[in-house]
Amino acid sequence: MQETDIQRSAGTELTYTPTARRFHWWTVLLVAVQIPLGIYMAYRGNVLDLWDATTNSLYSTHKLLGLTIFVLVLARLLYRAVHGAPADEPTLEAWQKGASHATHWALYLLLILMPIVGWIGVSLYPALDIFGLFSLPSIVDANQEAASRVFYLHWLGALAIVLLVGIHVAAALFHYFIRKDGVLARMLPSAGKRG
Repeated sequence: MQETDIQRSAGTELTYTPTARRFHWWTVLLVAVQIPLGIYMAYRGNVLDLWDATTNSLYSTHKLLGLTIFVLVLARLLYRAVHGAPADEPTLEAWQKGASHATHWALYLLLILMPIVGWIGVSLYPALDIFGLFSLPSIVDANQEAASRVFYLHWLGALAIVLLVGIHVAAALFHYFIRKDGVLARMLPSAGKRG
């Protein structure tokens, strides 16, 4: 049986398809690992000035996860372009729909730009090696002064992602516990409506 573009949970709630939900939750998982990993790796390298095998492994993991997130988000957007997304939750007011769409598209944009900015930064530094197994191709000429500015932008982007994810999660919980509508059920059908 072919997966429909929009599926209904319990016969009433419009939900994302299982594939769209998998894209979403894999992205959540990888970002949930990537952000603290990036903070810890930067702390070891930049604050403690500790450049050992552990720090190098943290940086390699961060670069590899960044590329994985980049590919995953592009695949997710391609899937969305082909299969669409469910209509907005009917109980949402116009401003809530606008805020929701703005938050989602800002997250998509940042999750695409952050790996690109990171890749530019490691090209400028240069620090393209991953686990001593292979090196990323350089996309710009080395320039350590420019690298520090690019890494600062990368850090600001990470803060923006954390802020937007916080807003996104707070809104989902607000809709589930306060408004008791079907917003959370769209991405987590087992949640359903409350009362």
